[in-house]
Amino acid sequence: MKPIFSLFLATLGFGVANHAQAQTWPAKPLLAVVPVAAGSLTDTISRLVSDRLSSQLGQAVIVENRTGAGGTIATAFVAKSQADGYTLLVHSNSHTIAPALYPTLSYHPARDFAAITPLGISPHVLIVSPAKRFKTIGDLVAAGKAKPGSLTFASVGVGTATHLSAERFRASAGIDALHVPFRGGPQAVTEVIAGRVDFFFGPVGLMLPQIHDGKLVALVVNGSRRSAALPNVPTISEVGLANAAFPIWFGMFAPAQTPRAIVDKLHDETIKALQAADVADALARLAIDPMTMTADEFAAFVEKEVAANAALVRMAGIKAQGD
Repeated sequence: MKPIFSLFLATLGFGVANHAQAQTWPAKPLLAVVPVAAGSLTDTISRLVSDRLSSQLGQAVIVENRTGAGGTIATAFVAKSQADGYTLLVHSNSHTIAPALYPTLSYHPARDFAAITPLGISPHVLIVSPAKRFKTIGDLVAAGKAKPGSLTFASVGVGTATHLSAERFRASAGIDALHVPFRGGPQAVTEVIAGRVDFFFGPVGLMLPQIHDGKLVALVVNGSRRSAALPNVPTISEVGLANAAFPIWFGMFAPAQTPRAIVDKLHDETIKALQAADVADALARLAIDPMTMTADEFAAFVEKEVAANAALVRMAGIKAQGD
């Protein structure tokens, strides 16, 4: 019985230590690492939430952009950081695509991170130039089937959510199309507006100005429901395309061994920040919908996303740039 009793005491002591650590946390500024460039949707969301968290926690939450290698450099940095609640990762569903693209990753997006909470979800919208004369998604699909391989689609990089959105649509519609990757959304949109690339799946919030100005035509959104920002644009399932949804989601993570009490406090404070009127209004203007989950639910969701995206990458035959 002595070894069992000793184990009980050790476990109890560990729990008390974690609780005590959470009671004094945070005692210094936090670092929120974003693996994409400033001005991106992930970056914008991280800054909205971090500003609110700073005031709630009484400590600055500093956003740092670390780009490179498809976001894996920044993500690996956080995975290897001290698990004390002071270094966080703000990422999109690209986090769960990386293992399928980079089989030698030094981290796993589920096992090496504590999932804290989603920050929101938004569909991508399929946009085309008015000059293409595609009035409906049916017109685009018909053109692709009439001349297999003649269509082109843009993305913001191989294996990104914009790329996988198009691949899932392409597979569901049964059409061939040539992938044309760009370094960022502005370049992709410019080429679509000019008519040099046929279509692009972009985040709704970033596409709205060009859609409202008539420079782009929105054919479909790939979420589970219509976007409040584009209420007249049907969902991809409404037009009869099954298994083609691929909305973009955003979330907050910490290194895997972060004390549960700190994870829970971060979860609660972040939910509070997301529900603040100014933050909620700003996210709504970006067409970001709430995605409320407990930390455990989010962790299970991430596991499923890793598996689902690996299957999609294999199906589409996607290889990381440089492979």
